[in-house]
Amino acid sequence: MSEIKDYSELTREELMMEQKKIKRQQLYAAGIIGFFIGVIVYGFLRNGFGWVYISISLFMIYLTNKNSMRYKQKLEQIKAEIENKKGV
Repeated sequence: MSEIKDYSELTREELMMEQKKIKRQQLYAAGIIGFFIGVIVYGFLRNGFGWVYISISLFMIYLTNKNSMRYKQKLEQIKAEIENKKGV
């Protein structure tokens, strides 16, 4: 995850593969966020206002959303580089 890629050195096909990979990661992140929202709702319905359900779930949602924003920035960089490659 910590690897930094210079997207300008990749070919258009490699950029497309990176784009698909990041979109899949964003989809997983959305699923995880949905799961934790479900845990919060379950906690409300089952036990009322429980700090365990809420605090842990909100923290995990925060972390997942933070990573999702990084994916979004990478995706924008890739899209810009694909547009540059089209013009060449």
